[in-house]
Amino acid sequence: MSLFAAYSICKVAKDAAGIAGNIFAFGLFVSPIPTFRRVIRNGSTEMFSGLPYIYSLINCLICMWYGTPLISSDNLLVTTVNSIGAVFQFVYIVIFMMYAEKTKKMRMLGLLLAVLGIFAIVLVGSLQISDNVTRRLFVGSLSCASLISMFASPLFIIKLVIQTKSVEFMPFHLSLSTFLMSTSFFIYGLLNEDPFIYGPNGIGTILGIVQLILYFYYENKSREDSREHLVVSYA
Repeated sequence: MSLFAAYSICKVAKDAAGIAGNIFAFGLFVSPIPTFRRVIRNGSTEMFSGLPYIYSLINCLICMWYGTPLISSDNLLVTTVNSIGAVFQFVYIVIFMMYAEKTKKMRMLGLLLAVLGIFAIVLVGSLQISDNVTRRLFVGSLSCASLISMFASPLFIIKLVIQTKSVEFMPFHLSLSTFLMSTSFFIYGLLNEDPFIYGPNGIGTILGIVQLILYFYYENKSREDSREHLVVSYA
């Protein structure tokens, strides 16, 4: 196999992994829609928190900026997925503020302005760095930290599942989508030789595997317990 053919295969595989990551990420982006249907129907945010959408917005904005040619080369699929994600998170935040109580509304507005301000500082500050390598290191480190913090957030849910021995709070489709998205971008980052992409997504892949293992373990355990209770009650 010639060097050119090997390069072509690698590029096709990388693009395929990136497109797959975009598709699986879209599944995560639309997952809060049932929640916001309930918010709109009831005219209240009830006990829901808007913080996850704030965190997701800043993560999408920084990763979107990292994927642009001004920061890193050949990462267009990183820009596309995070651009779409940023739009979704912004819409969710706006809807949340429309139906939230006044105190929650003001708090969310303040956090939204803070996120936009932080992103503006990162954007303008990175453009002041003339050296391309240093600029990429600066924005890449921020995007990496942001992704790791996002992937670490399910640790609370994992702890809750272990404590309650129930998968009620960890929907299967979300765990599967997280695993597939992380794995896709992990492969994409490896093929693109970009540690700022394959590093955090490798961690996300591991956490996704843990979530799926816990889901099947406790799901099967609950079924076994149900069958056992039926036998006992029959006796």
